[in-house]
Amino acid sequence: MKTKCDVVYTRKPGTPLTRKQLKELKALKGRPIDTSDIPELPPGALKNAIRGGLYRPVKRAVSLRLDADVIAWLKKDGKGYQTRANRMLREKMLKEMAG
Repeated sequence: MKTKCDVVYTRKPGTPLTRKQLKELKALKGRPIDTSDIPELPPGALKNAIRGGLYRPVKRAVSLRLDADVIAWLKKDGKGYQTRANRMLREKMLKEMAG
């Protein structure tokens, strides 16, 4: 079932809303949102959800000299040692950034 939207706004970020837009938003503020056509998720549906799983940061090729034993340790679990090294560095970076 398609319905026509009565109000459509296209606005560039940072552009202030007009008085008319503010008035319309104020009128919409107290109205309930009809979610009757949206099925509820069963209990536990999100227990294995992973936040940010689709985030793909930009990768850059670098040349990095590491000790041979460090490389051997990273490679011991097989393919994907560079990804593991990146993950470890990212965890350390985020921990330091968090303070």
